[in-house]
Amino acid sequence: MIKAQPRGTDGRLLSSLPWTLGALGVSLAPHVLYLPVWISAAFLVCGLWRYAIEKRRQMLPSRWVRGALALLCFLGVLGTYSSVSGVGPGSALLAIMASLKLLETRRRRDQFVLLFISIFLVMSSLLREQYLWSLPYLLIGTLIIMTAWLQMSAGASQTARRSFSTGGRLLLYAAPLAIAMWILFPRLASPFWAVPIDSSRAKTGLSDTMSPGDISSLSQSDEVAFRVRFDGDIPEPRDRYWRGLVMTKFNGRSWQGSEPQDARLRADEIEYAGDAFSYEVTLEPTQQQWVFAMDMPREWSLSRTLMGPQQQLWRITPIEQRVAYNVVSYPSYRAQASLAKLFRGWYTAVPENSNKRTAELARSMHELAGSDAAFIDAVLAKFNNEEYFYTLQPPALGSNPVDRFLFDTRQGFCEHYASAFAVMMRSAGIPARIVLGYHGGEINPMGGHLIVRQSDAHAWTEVWLEGKGWRRVDPTAAVAPERIEYGARDAAFEGFGESWGFNAPTELLQNLTMAWDVLNANWNDWILGYGPDKQNSFMKWLGMEDPDWRKMLLSLVIIVIVLILAISGFMMLRNRPPKKDRASRLYLKFVKRTGLELQIGETAQKFSKRAAAENKLPKETIDAVTNAYLEARYGVREDAAVIRLNDALRSIP
Repeated sequence: MIKAQPRGTDGRLLSSLPWTLGALGVSLAPHVLYLPVWISAAFLVCGLWRYAIEKRRQMLPSRWVRGALALLCFLGVLGTYSSVSGVGPGSALLAIMASLKLLETRRRRDQFVLLFISIFLVMSSLLREQYLWSLPYLLIGTLIIMTAWLQMSAGASQTARRSFSTGGRLLLYAAPLAIAMWILFPRLASPFWAVPIDSSRAKTGLSDTMSPGDISSLSQSDEVAFRVRFDGDIPEPRDRYWRGLVMTKFNGRSWQGSEPQDARLRADEIEYAGDAFSYEVTLEPTQQQWVFAMDMPREWSLSRTLMGPQQQLWRITPIEQRVAYNVVSYPSYRAQASLAKLFRGWYTAVPENSNKRTAELARSMHELAGSDAAFIDAVLAKFNNEEYFYTLQPPALGSNPVDRFLFDTRQGFCEHYASAFAVMMRSAGIPARIVLGYHGGEINPMGGHLIVRQSDAHAWTEVWLEGKGWRRVDPTAAVAPERIEYGARDAAFEGFGESWGFNAPTELLQNLTMAWDVLNANWNDWILGYGPDKQNSFMKWLGMEDPDWRKMLLSLVIIVIVLILAISGFMMLRNRPPKKDRASRLYLKFVKRTGLELQIGETAQKFSKRAAAENKLPKETIDAVTNAYLEARYGVREDAAVIRLNDALRSIP
């Protein structure tokens, strides 16, 4: 018969529970933004409930209650994520089970289990993202957990300050080993295992559909989309069109892109001319397949990346982690000089029963212009000469948005102008499509790289002309040329962007932003970007010829052994017993003269009685030596007592 465990509490954990709850709170902190609200609330309720139980000496919840709560929470995680595997569901399960574990904690051993879980929660936060603040959080979180561990291990006599100091020392001892293993452990191009990424996270940046207002709302975000480091001079803002995805289908209101597909032959239809720009892009995770590059990319280093039928780059798998890749682009090019009749009809399709006023205007203007090129210039002149306004807060358009924009509101952002221009081109029989990407970017003078933010999101149009192929036409340049000449952020500094809704930061804030960006860029390049190539380069810089995994592993083993021996030797020297003073050395000589041995824990007075009982030496001599020794160790006149002790030893025959 299994004996039921006691459910009562006696208050013995009252002093250590705050440390356990604090360690769990610190470990859960980076997960809060990604966890459902009910899990964070459950942790607070369980923590307060457990502390109240201990303080009031109440009964812990029964096994049935805990089992029911565990089942409900498991079903809650399953219902929230539709899965129990992956970073998101796994973190949620770990967090909720740690919360429920509090309700069965009755001994210190149970608290140590919770501290183990805290360490796992701290480490699991790195599976989502390794930001610049991840390293200090990792160190501080581990230090707090170690302090809690030492506090509970040493008992009430151990002060928090001493535990904190001991934990810090242990981390310092471990730091050289961690750095050596991080530098020398062979890096692989792909991980040993694949961890499913948290699918609950929202996608970042552009999507494969575009409706009025999508990019204008995105352009109010200062979040970094990617950083670019050019090998030579940085091109002018008007040339910095970062191509992403291409929209080809229009339903009367929204534009939609086609599914990514391989089109290797289409890449052969691009004719490159002029000078090329070589650069490295560090792209933030987007959970999407689009790969951004400056028009027009010819070479790229990102694996599993292809060029689609609309000359856009895409990756076979979504970009779930930060990636860096090299690109060679040519601003001057001619793409797809010939277009089949089938595709020409595809690129000129518009819904029959939508935006009729726009279609009629386009046909009449095209007839008056006399040619496709003249018609394009006429539409751009219309945007430039008439009262059209560029703004981040355009009014709602409702049904037939192109008609309402062109004839009524006349206020819009880049997607409004690109959409209206493309619809007019198609209505006149000219193949047209919309390209979504980014334009411009801000130069960081401290780091020498280019920052492309979500606020640089942009939409422009491409039209196909006989013999010239696809030609970029940006109608935004006709309405707000400063947006193209300067870029969104620089235009805000120059004062052009005030009417659009852009506000320039103060000089101090701008300098702080640039400094922080440099730190992030270096963190991404040298820490997160420390892969096989950079490791091999670093090994060669250290003097290792032709580095391979065998040489690096051997070097790692040797360095780790040397570090362990050095740290062990340092700890032995630091914790070695103090040297015996002169009084102790003289007293040990006296003990040796008696022919006896000191017993463990035996005081000088007890030894003197035992020595006198054995009649090894005269009692007067034993008393004289003992009194002089006690005076030398614990008295005020230490030097005089040592002299008397030495004289007493000399008197022994």
